[in-house]
Amino acid sequence: MNQTNDKNPKSEANQITEGVIWKQLMLFFFPIVVGTFFQQLYNTVDAIVVGQVAGTNALASVGGSAGQIINLVVGFFTGLTAGATVMISQFFGAKKEDMVNRSLHCAYAFAIFGGAVISVIGIILTPSFLGWMKTSPDVIADSTVYLRIYFSGIIFVFIYNMGSSILRSTGDSKRPLYYLIICCFINIFLDILLVVVFRLAVAGVAIATWISQAVSAILVTRCLMRSENGLKLTLSKIRIAPDILKGQLKIGLPGGFQSCMYNISNVLIQACINSFGTATVAAATAYTKMDSIYWMISGAFGISITTFVGQNYGAKKQDRVRKSVQICFAINCLTALLISALMLAFCVPLLRIFTSDAEVIDIGQRMVHVVSPFYITFVTIEILSGALRGMGNVVIPTILTMSGVCIFRIIWIIVAVPHYTDFSGVYISYPISWILTSILFLFYYTYSIHHMKKRGH
Repeated sequence: MNQTNDKNPKSEANQITEGVIWKQLMLFFFPIVVGTFFQQLYNTVDAIVVGQVAGTNALASVGGSAGQIINLVVGFFTGLTAGATVMISQFFGAKKEDMVNRSLHCAYAFAIFGGAVISVIGIILTPSFLGWMKTSPDVIADSTVYLRIYFSGIIFVFIYNMGSSILRSTGDSKRPLYYLIICCFINIFLDILLVVVFRLAVAGVAIATWISQAVSAILVTRCLMRSENGLKLTLSKIRIAPDILKGQLKIGLPGGFQSCMYNISNVLIQACINSFGTATVAAATAYTKMDSIYWMISGAFGISITTFVGQNYGAKKQDRVRKSVQICFAINCLTALLISALMLAFCVPLLRIFTSDAEVIDIGQRMVHVVSPFYITFVTIEILSGALRGMGNVVIPTILTMSGVCIFRIIWIIVAVPHYTDFSGVYISYPISWILTSILFLFYYTYSIHHMKKRGH
């Protein structure tokens, strides 16, 4: 990157704190959502290629239990990155370049150390993880291969996620997108080469993902090293700064635990799904890939509002904080309704992308009908929790989410699911938990905004 492409907060107006809100929100949002699309495409292409070439068991191996374990680990770390994102966003909005720089190097050190530790733990405990989830015997061998290869390169996932989150926290959502597009095409090429040509099946898609994620980590690190503003990464300065790390963990740990609880509840749900047989596991894998379309869009809105609120909160612009939330909420509601309609209308053709098995398609269609109409009920949770996180308020939102979504689902699995004869008893817990948690967030956000006005932040 040359110097002219790097924005200096001292020399240029910060459009997030000064520009037209809806326009800047969408300009920031679209690179994130397209980038998230390509990030999701990694695993989706894996599922399509292995499902069509290697069959139903292979499809269940790269999704199912393995997919939930990956989501649990990566989701926890992604939640932790929110601490660095919020701190850098607020420092950037307040134009404190020295603190931005210190936070950057501390965050990178944490990503490298965390990735190394999780890699070793994951490789050793993979068989135990799969056993705890009651993974079907006919997919456990391939799932073990997939997970161990994935864990061996998880440090690249951590570095990329941290680096891209840091770039976005300062308003740069385009370069992470460019890197993901490059790496996604590398992944697709390698999937076809290793699975279709060399017939490596599950191992092939795992190796393709490993290499692609390594490239994405290298690209985002190179970008930060070549930056000429306060966000410049110097390898010799990468180290843990106790005071910075404490602040990042104070904000990030609740988000990490929240994501962890989300995924623990999903792991328990996956264990229930495993009990219904391989066809149901394969259907759940295919549906999860389709379902990710909504989650990547919703998550992009969540990242956007966290950055917008964080920078405007740091710049002490209360009115822009409130307006940003209102506009983002309205746009997310419209997209949720549109995605629900499209999922219901085209669920069968979408499922056929992954499999030609009639039983799997029938089960997947029923899953779509149970969950997809209720996407709009999650908007309140995504936008309001993101806004509160941008203000540095993470503890209560985490408690609300863990109680309303995670703990409720666990109780539901224990108490209600045994009374159902099929998977619908498991999947209906999603919309019920979203509705309950949305109500809690509406009350708490209203309370928080009222007190922010009184404090005159």
